[in-house]
Amino acid sequence: MEKYYGTGRKEPENTRKLSYRHEFKYLCTNAQLAMLEVRLKGLMQKDSHAGAAGRYTVKSMYFDDMDDSCFMQNENGLAPREKYRIRIYNNSPDRISLECKRKENDKVHKTSCLLTPMQYEALVSGRPVDAAKPLPELVQRLSVLEQCRGMAPKIIVSYDRTPYVYRYGNVRVTFDCNIASSPQTGNFFGECAARRQILPTGQQLLEVKYDEYLPDPIYHALSLANMQRITFSKYYLCRKYHI
Repeated sequence: MEKYYGTGRKEPENTRKLSYRHEFKYLCTNAQLAMLEVRLKGLMQKDSHAGAAGRYTVKSMYFDDMDDSCFMQNENGLAPREKYRIRIYNNSPDRISLECKRKENDKVHKTSCLLTPMQYEALVSGRPVDAAKPLPELVQRLSVLEQCRGMAPKIIVSYDRTPYVYRYGNVRVTFDCNIASSPQTGNFFGECAARRQILPTGQQLLEVKYDEYLPDPIYHALSLANMQRITFSKYYLCRKYHI
């Protein structure tokens, strides 16, 4: 017997068990984030990739198929579901990664691989990827979905991220500000003119991710009155403005 995953891809029952992480999201005001940052500074470390500024810009190009299956799975609250995206940091082409994020209830599993410029160009244009050398499995999967399901770039999601990490429990807390969407997928490495903010002024997003447990000091530091957990998909909300 076979199971369906994501946009119609089949995998056998004996597929290797995936390792999932807990992921919770909260809408916060600027004042709440400022208070949380004061609390966390004494407990957690800034992610080393954040650099001297303590933050970086994330830009992701999301793919969907001819039936907008990923969007509709979000719309209907279906699980499990998968999203494919290409991601860069600080608008730099030096590191281009392809990611597949699989979500099942409140847990996520992410796989990723680095792309060469030629692989990137092939995937965003829908051309078969040159297989002169062995390709990462993730590249092969997306390439097949492009040929069979019409997967193609649909939207760019960008935001400024302030990341904190905690060794025990493999905890990662991020503040995502200025979340914006753009349909200009052909201008991935440049400044998109048609950017639209998706949250009201003064609202930002807090994400909390961990493996098996959230240590008590972090749990208590994150406890604020009137801060409620929400279901939040950056892809879904950004795409919704342009469908």
